[in-house]
Order: sequence, then C-alpha cells, then structure tokens
Amino acid sequence: MEKIYSVTELARDLGVTPRTIRFYEDQGLISPQRAGNTRVYSYRDRARMILILRGKRLGFTLRDIKEFLDLYVVDTTQVEQLQLLATKVRTRITSLEEQRQAVEQTLTELKDVEQMTLDALAAKRKHSIPA
Repeated sequence: MEKIYSVTELARDLGVTPRTIRFYEDQGLISPQRAGNTRVYSYRDRARMILILRGKRLGFTLRDIKEFLDLYVVDTTQVEQLQLLATKVRTRITSLEEQRQAVEQTLTELKDVEQMTLDALAAKRKHSIPA
C-alpha cells in the first residue's frame, strides 16, 4: 500500500509550509487526490515537490519546472527531459557566472570608493588638528 500524506505531513516532511504546497497545487505542478474534502498526497506528489523545491533553489522559473515535470509524463525514455535539463542548467550556469562577474566588479568598485573615502577622511583629520 502506497504511503499517503496530508498537507500538514507533507509540509513538515519537506520543511515547507502547507501554504507553499497549496501554491504549487494552484500552479498545476502537483495534483493531489481527494479523500472527501481532504487533499491526500502520494509518493509521486512528494517526489514532484522535491523536484519543484530543488528547481526553485537552483533559480529556475515555475514555467521551467513545469516544462521539466511535464516531460516525465510524455517522454518515458527521459531523453527529451535530460536534453531540456542540460540546456536549462547550462543557461542558468551562464547567467550565474555573469552575475558573479557583475558582483565582483561592483565589490571592487565599492572597495575603491571606500578606500578613497577613508583616505580623504584621514587627510581632513590630519589638516584639522592644531599644531
């Protein structure tokens, strides 16, 4: 018998809030079954949530994640899914490397400004001290 989770159990298990799980359900990324009025989440839903959360942590958009998850259903060989993943990962790596360069350049410029400011302050203090 397959393990099923309530929204509270699944949220606790994944370290997120029930609201987070409901959000991804509203976005069509997971589709729990119903037992009366109660949502019940399967092992498949849990696995999808793990992939969703990982995708978000890695900076992928919900559209990217949905596209990736949808390929699980369509392409049972996972070739198309792996090709898409490789492309998206390469794009994300390129983007992060560009961001890192921009951050490093900004830090260098800020350090230069900081040093010029400290030098200017030191010079003003030196000239304002009576002899």
